[in-house]
Formats: sequence, C-alpha cells, structure tokens
Amino acid sequence: MRLLHGNNGRFTAQHVRENINNRDDSHFPNTRLVVIENTVNKGGGCCWNLEEIRRIRNVCDEYGLALHLDGARLFNALIARNESPQQYGELCDTISICLSKGLGTPAGSLLLGREQHIKKAHRLRKVMGGGMRQAGYFAAAGIYALDHNVDRLREDHLKAKRLENDLYGLPYVASVLPVETNIVIFRLEETVSVEKFLVYLLEREIKALSMGRQMIRFVFHLDLSESEFDVLLSAVKSYQ
Repeated sequence: MRLLHGNNGRFTAQHVRENINNRDDSHFPNTRLVVIENTVNKGGGCCWNLEEIRRIRNVCDEYGLALHLDGARLFNALIARNESPQQYGELCDTISICLSKGLGTPAGSLLLGREQHIKKAHRLRKVMGGGMRQAGYFAAAGIYALDHNVDRLREDHLKAKRLENDLYGLPYVASVLPVETNIVIFRLEETVSVEKFLVYLLEREIKALSMGRQMIRFVFHLDLSESEFDVLLSAVKSYQ
C-alpha cells in the first residue's frame, strides 16, 4: 500500500502516474488498484473534483489499474457539488457507500460493481466469515434512507458552515479546514489542552473527536436538532 497525500487527501492523476511501480522490477509488487475517498474524512469532508477523477481514470486505463471509490460520504459530495451517482458509476470499477453516517440508518454499507466483482466479493466475504441473518431489516432502513434522507443532507452542511463561521473568531482556535459538507475539523492553539476541551464538551453532552495533535472534529447528522445545535454554538463560544 502506498499513501498519497495531495491536497487534504485529494491527489492528482500525475501523483498516481508517479507512484505506479515498474512491473519489470521484481523488487516491487505490481500496482493493481487506485483508491479514492469522497468526501475525504481527514480533509474536513472536502469533495473531489470530478474532472480530476476522470483524469485518474484515464491513467488507470493506460496502466491496467482498477479504480475503487470509498464513497462512505458520497451522497454528501453529490449534494454539495450538484452531481449524480451515475457520473461516478461511469468512472469507477467499484464503489462502496455507507447507509449510516449522514443517511441515518442503524448500520449497513453497500458494494457496487460489475457482476464479476460482486461474485468475487461474495466469495471473499464468505471465506472471511461475513454475512448476516435477517439482514432485510437493515435493508429496509437503507431503502428508506435513500428515498428520504439524501436531500436533507443540505441541513447538515448548513450547520457545519455556521459552526465554521463562528470558529474563525474564537481566540483558542488556531485554524479551521475549509468546510464543504458535514465535517468540521479545526486546530486548537498550542496553549489549549485537547483533553480539557473534550471534557468541557462532554459535560454539556457534546461529543467530539480528537484527530491528532491539537485537532478536533465535529460531524453533523440528522439526529442533531436545531435546539441541540444552539447548545453546541453556545458551548464553543463560551469556552475559555
């Protein structure tokens, strides 16, 4: 596995080309697969440029590589960029999407691909002991989420943007990643204790996550009401 950093997790077609192993050199494994994540979690929920993915697809075709999209938050990207699922289906060999997270189901992910890919995935899942009885209950929740909870992702994006705007003026916040969707990641000043800040939030029944040195992440979803969001805004403004 070779990680490409790029811009907040979004690399380019040139990055891919530069990191393909020489298949004539037996010291290295053959490069077989390119994986992208949309939206990028650690990039603050940022979205990929569809044209760059198309250029990456062209490089994959040139070198005989497969292209997989980790689309755990793909619907957030579709809403934010006014794109369609078909545009990604035309470019990627396989796509995984998550029905929990912003779509709100109790659990469940889907793998999309051509028939031969799905057959192989079923076999590998069986080999690894995967599978679930009475999965229809989760499927029903997933169908409901796809029918009713996609367009409302805009509400999560608006909340995230409102929080971003407030964070910029707070003295204990050093920087904020640009907000495009439902994730807000910001850096605390070096003099601020991450542990004390998280405890302060928990005392107000607010859950956040530390994403590394001085980094805090909030994620918005359909279970957060306007009144609860107001509590969050009040808490972050009042912290000293």
